[in-house]
Amino acid sequence: MENVVAWTRTLGDRLVPWLLPAFACLGAFFPAEPLGAGPYGLPLPWLASVPERFFVGLVAVSAAAMARTASARPWPLLLLAVVDSLLRWPGMLLFTASYVAATALRRPPVLLAYTALVSLVVVVPRPGVDIASTLGGIPVFVWLPLLLGLWMGARRQVVAGLRERAERLEREQAARTEQARAEERARIARDMHDVVAHRVSLMVLRAGALEVNAADERTVAEAELIRTTGQEALAQLRAVLGVLDKGDTGDFRPQPTLADLDWLLEQSRSVGVPVKLCEEGEADALPVMMQHTAYRVVQEALTNIHKHAGLAVTRVTLRHLPAALEVTVRNAAPQNPAQAVPGSGLGLVGLRERVELLGGAFEARPEPDGGFLVSARLPT
Repeated sequence: MENVVAWTRTLGDRLVPWLLPAFACLGAFFPAEPLGAGPYGLPLPWLASVPERFFVGLVAVSAAAMARTASARPWPLLLLAVVDSLLRWPGMLLFTASYVAATALRRPPVLLAYTALVSLVVVVPRPGVDIASTLGGIPVFVWLPLLLGLWMGARRQVVAGLRERAERLEREQAARTEQARAEERARIARDMHDVVAHRVSLMVLRAGALEVNAADERTVAEAELIRTTGQEALAQLRAVLGVLDKGDTGDFRPQPTLADLDWLLEQSRSVGVPVKLCEEGEADALPVMMQHTAYRVVQEALTNIHKHAGLAVTRVTLRHLPAALEVTVRNAAPQNPAQAVPGSGLGLVGLRERVELLGGAFEARPEPDGGFLVSARLPT
């Protein structure tokens, strides 16, 4: 039903600009009989042999063409209607011209002058026509279309004013919404800084102290890894908080892309997770947003493996297709599951939203053999 209404509205919008030219064209045929000796009342012998319908058709085509541009140039149609009314009985063409005059002539003195002139044209004496019929043509062919045109013009101005007011209110509402969104981003940024950044900073400091005071090299290496990982997490967290707090302004680090994937996998290998990367197909230049999303898919999948699967064998596959990029992260069944690490449970939900925002498809499901699969298909 909505499609029918939309189609009808579209059809109406296309037909409305052609209504006035069509009415002006038909108006040339009423009346269609001349009042004089020759065609159009012209007592010229050399025109008497020309069919009347030729002149009527010429006037009809001219009236339609002039009515098509009457809103910008009304005078050609007005002049044609006045001449036609002098040579014939005033008819629907004069009616159309009076309507156009009321909608196109902006200055009241000019409109009054047109009304007086056309009224005189209507009352011009004609053979075989009494004065009562002549005077009766003024309200029908002059005053009535003038009032109709003035009413339509006033209505058009009211509608335009309402539309402008609605657009202004919509802009103001969008500005208020953006302001509220900016304030909410700033509040979230402050809360995250107070809760998360402070704790991560303490973790980095404790790891640094352990690195300095540790006796054996293995403990020193593990403490250094914890410290550097925490510092990188702080840097990324500050970048996210900066985006939340400042929107699109500020100078931030570029977002990670597929070029940083080896570094990400090396981080997992350094803690003992056997990760293998496989690429299939020809790697073409991809948009930065798509590469960043693919990076986040792999990052979130590896994070979940660290939390739940421990040192399970993991395979990361990048499949470059002609019209898409497929990212698959699959881990085998864990032999020694990791100790449960608390989390928000929103990582995969956020990934799905991020992938679907780019028009892709996301899937995360357990495998029959006890492993887990995370897959994303991003259209290129």
